[in-house]
Amino acid sequence: MVEFSYKNEGNRMVVLRCIGPAHFFLERVLFPTDVLTFKAPLDSRVEIWGNELYGPKLEERIRINNNEDTTLVA
Repeated sequence: MVEFSYKNEGNRMVVLRCIGPAHFFLERVLFPTDVLTFKAPLDSRVEIWGNELYGPKLEERIRINNNEDTTLVA
């Protein structure tokens, strides 16, 4: 498990989804300036979803594949 931190620096709320091996799944809503820190398995995928007039939009994708014991910040 690796500690991961994400800060919503936008001016709208976003949905953070983390999908990892062995059925790991985390989904949270982040308001502007919110910071979420959590532990996730290596090789997890973090997706940041925003909202447009036509529906949800994938804004960012981050792969957690760090081999060191450090905090990853997006």
